[in-house]
Amino acid sequence: MEDALPKIRKYLDQSSTRFRYFIETLVRAESPSLVPSSQIAVQSLITDQLRRLDYDVIHIPGQTTGGHLYAKPRNLNPRQPKQLLLGHTDTVWPLGTLKEMPLVVKDNIMRGPGVYDMKAGIAMMIFALAAIRYAGLKPSVSPFLFLTSDEELGSPESMPRIKQLAMHMNRVFVLEPSMGKTGRLKTARKGVGQFNITAYGWASHAGLDPDRGASAIVGMSNVIQQLVALNDREKGISVNVGTVRGGERANMIAPECSIDIDVRVPTVAAAKYIEKAIYSITPNVPIVVLDIQGKMNRLPLERTPRNRALWEIVKDIGLQMDVQFEETMAGGGSDGNITSQYTATLDGLGAVGDGAHARHEFIYLDKLVERTTLLAMLLLQPHALDYISVGTPIGSMAELGD
Repeated sequence: MEDALPKIRKYLDQSSTRFRYFIETLVRAESPSLVPSSQIAVQSLITDQLRRLDYDVIHIPGQTTGGHLYAKPRNLNPRQPKQLLLGHTDTVWPLGTLKEMPLVVKDNIMRGPGVYDMKAGIAMMIFALAAIRYAGLKPSVSPFLFLTSDEELGSPESMPRIKQLAMHMNRVFVLEPSMGKTGRLKTARKGVGQFNITAYGWASHAGLDPDRGASAIVGMSNVIQQLVALNDREKGISVNVGTVRGGERANMIAPECSIDIDVRVPTVAAAKYIEKAIYSITPNVPIVVLDIQGKMNRLPLERTPRNRALWEIVKDIGLQMDVQFEETMAGGGSDGNITSQYTATLDGLGAVGDGAHARHEFIYLDKLVERTTLLAMLLLQPHALDYISVGTPIGSMAELGD
């Protein structure tokens, strides 16, 4: 381990042109979540690279998605502990975005749809593994990879498999982009919940017989006020009513009204509290009844002792690299929220830049070697008992090809 750092740096410095070209190739392979067939090209590029690194790559078909890639070392030692590199191939950008938002490389910046979130992070996985291999180093914790194609949709198909993998992993490194232009790692993420509430009233003529009706809109207005009251900025709890739909016409007492709600919470305890509070809401209007649906889709990624242990390793590696890495909490969720419930997880290890889901999306090219060196050094860290996952496995690794 003492001579690992210079060997890794040397390889990555010498490979910087190929590194950047591969990122460009991934960006040009547009891969929106909502077009399953678009995942074929980008996943094929990744598969080819991993096979050159002696990985067996399995494509797990999706029912409504483009499917997912699961990769394991070809010469796997089953007695070794395991670690997971986690990411996604899908982007939020529709096909054809490159025509109006082209890939541009100028000075120290690369722009393009998906370059920051998270095509560069995928390339970092591959080049970190390549650096370890070509430096003649062997991780004592076997690196596996899992790349999904539905993360931007909330991981509806991949979530069970992510949970299954996490239960068997010693630790998980998530290659989502870092936070802000200083590249802060995401050592905490808020939990995310999605809820829908529909109010059912009783229709009547607003002019001829207003007292006979029961307005679902009036009932829902009371519900919305109760939801707004659940916001607690000091505790980091946010409850947002994002859409409202209701009523038939102006001269009719509204028989139905529905809303969609987004919830963000910093702790598992807050998640349980909010979910219970939402399901306890009443319309406070006679006759009007509510149908409440939804749940906390992703529990928070908290700064647990095992997650903090990974952060301490990052700081130690930073001292070796003469780099002071920074940490932060992110308001958005990722698949790291899922794995953190079962094993040590560190998120935001991907590219440094800005503009996730925004038209100015970009990465800083001069940070690629630094961040990929960090990733490679993390992969070389020895096994530690503190990282052992918890929970009862819901499936065997054999189901994923191991």
